[in-house]
Amino acid sequence: MGECEAATTPSFEMTWSSTTSSGYCSQEDSDSELEQYFTARTSFIRKPRKDKDEKVEREQPVLSRREIELKIKEYNGQMKSNLFMSLSKDGSYTGFIRVQLKLIRPVSVPASKKPPSMHDAKKSASGSRAQSVKRRTSFYLPKDTAKHLHISSRTRASEVIEALLKKFMVVDNPKKFALFERAEREEQVYLRKLSDEEQPLQLRLLAGPNEKTLSFVLRENETGEVNWDAFSMPELHNFLRILQREEEEHVKQILQKYARCREKMEEQLTTRPPG
Repeated sequence: MGECEAATTPSFEMTWSSTTSSGYCSQEDSDSELEQYFTARTSFIRKPRKDKDEKVEREQPVLSRREIELKIKEYNGQMKSNLFMSLSKDGSYTGFIRVQLKLIRPVSVPASKKPPSMHDAKKSASGSRAQSVKRRTSFYLPKDTAKHLHISSRTRASEVIEALLKKFMVVDNPKKFALFERAEREEQVYLRKLSDEEQPLQLRLLAGPNEKTLSFVLRENETGEVNWDAFSMPELHNFLRILQREEEEHVKQILQKYARCREKMEEQLTTRPPG
C-alpha cells in the first residue's frame, strides 16, 4: 500500500469559524446506521512528529485573590484584542482560550435528515411513526482549524474537550481526544498532555497572552499505535474501503510509470541502429 498523507457539561460561550473539506464519499446502508465518509486524503499511517512530548505534570500555584487580580490586570494590559479576563465576586475568573484542532483521523457528526416522503407523511397522519434511520457523516477537519472558547478558571481540560466536540456536534467518544499544552522554547516546540482535572484558563493566566509561550492543541489521545478498538464497526468498514481505494490508485500509478518506461525503451530499440 502506498504512503498515506495526510458529569454534566457546563454552559460555555464560544466564538468560532469553520470550513468544510471536500473529497470523495463512500456510503454504507445498514439496518440501524447510514455512514458517509468524506476525505481528501487518507491519514492512517502516522508520520514521525517533530514536536517533543513532555510528560512532566506541572503543579499550578495557589494564588490569593489579590494575586489573581494583579495577574488579570497584567494580562489584560498585554492583550492586543478584546479577549480580556474578568474577575468574579467568588474569586473565580473567566476568559478566552484558543484551541487548535490538529487531528489526523476523521471525526463523526450526525448527517442532515432527509426530507419526509409522501409515504412517510401518510403514515405520520395515520398515527404510525416511521422508523428513523440513524445517519452519521465523518470528515477530515481542515488543517489549522482553531476555536476561541470563553470558559471559567474552574473549567477542567476534560470539559473543554467535551464542549469542543459538542460545538462541532462530534459524536465520537471524548476519550479519543486529549488537550495538549504547546510551548516554543529555543526554536523547539514542546507538547505536554493535560490531565483531565487541569484548568486551562489558569495556565493561560500564568503564562500570559503570548501564544508562543503557551497555546492549546486538541489531538488524538494516543501515545503509540492507533487504538482500533475505539472505532465502531461501520467506521472500520469504511476505513477499509478508503484504504482499498488508495491502494488501487497507487498500484495504478506504479503500473503507468513502468508502462511509460517500457515504451521509451522499446522505442529506442526500434529506432536505434543495431550495434
